[in-house]
Amino acid sequence: MIYSREVEEMCPVAQGVCHGCAPIPEEAKWVKAKEVKDISGFTHGIGWCAPQQGACKLTLNVKEGIIQEALIETIGCSGMTHSAAMASEILPGRTILEALNTDLVCDAINTAMRELFLQIVYGRTQSAFSEDGLAVGAGLEDLGKGLRSQVGTMYGTLAKGPRYLEMAEGYVTGIALDEDNQIIGYKFVSLGKMTDFIKKGDDPNTAYEKACGQYGRVADAVRIIDPRTDKEI
Repeated sequence: MIYSREVEEMCPVAQGVCHGCAPIPEEAKWVKAKEVKDISGFTHGIGWCAPQQGACKLTLNVKEGIIQEALIETIGCSGMTHSAAMASEILPGRTILEALNTDLVCDAINTAMRELFLQIVYGRTQSAFSEDGLAVGAGLEDLGKGLRSQVGTMYGTLAKGPRYLEMAEGYVTGIALDEDNQIIGYKFVSLGKMTDFIKKGDDPNTAYEKACGQYGRVADAVRIIDPRTDKEI
């Protein structure tokens, strides 16, 4: 280690205050984190790309400094899906410090990693007060049984009003309108469930019918239109 001349010529003065770092909550314990291996926690958050044209929701489950589980969800850019595929291979097994300084290909994923790093090292995780934290696999719970991201896609114009395109329940096949042309419900098909039915042996038409559902006062509708074509169904 090199010292400047000014420091070399200083006389030594004892450091009197040394109370250590502040403890942070980790998996129902208060931990004074001094090394990467002292960090554990489960959390998720959002990152965005430089031109703010896309976003990533990143979920990490960290045990003793090592990322054991990573869920990467992206929206807004087709290239992000391929970056997410690479990130799912890169992140597990790395320390959170390695992950912070690893190129995760996409700006949005890198930004999400930065934001989650801050949450984790400051003890602001979902598992901060959960004894032993959350099991590896907890990251899939937000996806539901079909293991599909919860996506909402809506569109509207002043001239023609709103169009519901995708709800958490699934792909919207029809929006129900009353006599004033206001939306009072919608019909949908759960593409995840439909695919599962087909994998179990159902023919596509049967699988489609079994995966359909509706929400709201669809039965009271004056008419139901396809939100993508405006054709009555």
